[in-house]
Amino acid sequence: MKKQFLSVTAAALLFPLFSAYANTEHDAFLDAERKVKYASYQEFKEITAQLDHPLKPYVEQVYWQRHPDIEHQSEIERYLTIYQSTPLEWPVRKAWLQNLQKQNRKAAFINNYRETTNTELTCTYLQYQLDLGAPEQAIMRQVTNLWTVGKSQPEECDLLFSTWRKKGYMSQEQIWQRITLSAQGGSQSLLPYLKTLLPKNEQYLADFYRKVRSDPSAVAGMYRYKHKTVKESEIAHYGIKRLIWRDKTLALKAWEKLDKMFNYSDEQKADVYYSFALALASRGHPEARFWLSKVPKDRQDRKLMQWQLGNMLKTQDWSGIVAFFTGKENLSLGQQYWLAYSLAQRGNTQRAKAIWQIVAKERDYYGFLAAARLGLPIELNNQPLLVSDKLMHEVANAPGFKRAKAMYELERFTSARREWNYLTSTSSDGEKLAASKLAAELDWYDSTIYTLAQIKAWDYVELRFPFAFQDLFERYSKRNHIDVTWSIAISRRESSFAPDARSHANARGLMQLLPSTAKYVNKSTVSGSRLNQPKTNIRLGTEYLEYLKNKNHGNEILATASYNAGYHRIKKWLPNEAMPAELWIELIPYRETREYVKNVFAYRQVYHTRLGREGNILAPILDMKMGG
Repeated sequence: MKKQFLSVTAAALLFPLFSAYANTEHDAFLDAERKVKYASYQEFKEITAQLDHPLKPYVEQVYWQRHPDIEHQSEIERYLTIYQSTPLEWPVRKAWLQNLQKQNRKAAFINNYRETTNTELTCTYLQYQLDLGAPEQAIMRQVTNLWTVGKSQPEECDLLFSTWRKKGYMSQEQIWQRITLSAQGGSQSLLPYLKTLLPKNEQYLADFYRKVRSDPSAVAGMYRYKHKTVKESEIAHYGIKRLIWRDKTLALKAWEKLDKMFNYSDEQKADVYYSFALALASRGHPEARFWLSKVPKDRQDRKLMQWQLGNMLKTQDWSGIVAFFTGKENLSLGQQYWLAYSLAQRGNTQRAKAIWQIVAKERDYYGFLAAARLGLPIELNNQPLLVSDKLMHEVANAPGFKRAKAMYELERFTSARREWNYLTSTSSDGEKLAASKLAAELDWYDSTIYTLAQIKAWDYVELRFPFAFQDLFERYSKRNHIDVTWSIAISRRESSFAPDARSHANARGLMQLLPSTAKYVNKSTVSGSRLNQPKTNIRLGTEYLEYLKNKNHGNEILATASYNAGYHRIKKWLPNEAMPAELWIELIPYRETREYVKNVFAYRQVYHTRLGREGNILAPILDMKMGG
């Protein structure tokens, strides 16, 4: 297969290139955007009249956000109509509604309001409707929905809620529903207030719920169930599902009594069985299989079966795996692979090979492992993306695409993605394919990857696994003595090649480096902006991979797991007695790390094959041992 290279300017100099482009083609937009912030209305009109640029609506947005004046009502409302549902709409609409609220323009507020997650504006909208004579019952139904949530609502809703309560719309059923929502994952600080709304003989229930939320073992205190009511049974049902994760022995004993005490429905019991089976299986408890057998077949999902598979793999219960998975429908590729493995361990090699042959057809970690077992060549099943010139032209000239493209060129990646998401959310699958191809031509890799995934267009391999920043990956991988397929597969898994990617843990850039890790590798602090630069990120990321490889004595499986979960944690996961590497990977305790290792090695194989290299890089795993 032909090797594909990015030019130096498209890779190593990507960010400077965009900056230079912005300083020429986009100068007029940047200048206009800067000027309208403090412009008079007349100056604003002159500036926008002279501007011919895809991002002109953003210049208008800047002005209308700062100047949502009543005298320009018709212009503002026209703007909101034109850009309704686009990323341009809400900042202006919010400023406009807040100004109308400030000036008590109730009719105008109602006319300009659109459904929103902004509760303050929603409550104002409903209050204004009541004030202007809207049918009370219809409004109060919406107020009921606003009140019945598991969190406090803003003070703008207080008058509305007071009216709703005085009119008699609050019921004991709604109070209990809100208590349940607050206790089960909502804001438990609401419970003392909600307690006061209950009849005096039921107020203990709010305290009990709060106790069970903070300490699930309280559910095992049978003396707490004073009246054996349905509400007590609901608290017990919630608590026992939490307790099984904290104290398995106590939960199992408590459930025996609760099951007899309360008349639970089959559905409620199935919930408990599922929680017990999952909690016990995930901890390797010997009773997990018993509880799994009690879960109805329609509730035995892949997650549950995967944990049960893990338990049987730990004990190398090949007969149990064959008995449990044979005949089950919709098995995952992993479950099929290990069923075949178990059959082979029991001597049924013919049936095992038949299953592996099916799995080997898939472009997947297990597919590549199965191919290695059978000595089959790697097939990526790539399809070229063919889109008509007409459709490509239509999408390329869509205003939303032009705005997304311009924002991307200006390195305003968040705004670019907002425009892209709007564009694709309003597009047909064919238009999404065209947009993906156009994004690929811009080297906007993450948008291509995410959009193709959105429509499950898995077989456009060249677009889904691009040689992004290849010059940089090759240069620094070579410098740090690691294979380029490894470093680029890490980046593909970590960020989908989004240079500005940032995780909840504050990992940054293409290879998702924590600032602390970057500082350790660089031997000095590295700023967030520098970590977003492909060159810096790849240099430090590949150096860190080399460090982890050396720490793990050249074992790239352990190094990959360490990249995700940390070296010291991985060392604790190694068994005292040696076990097959593929089995160790399957038994990694953290699901995220387990899937991470599989994905990285599958991606490595894709890039290995795309580079025109022969062989199956997963094959060595079959003969490798871990621990001991």
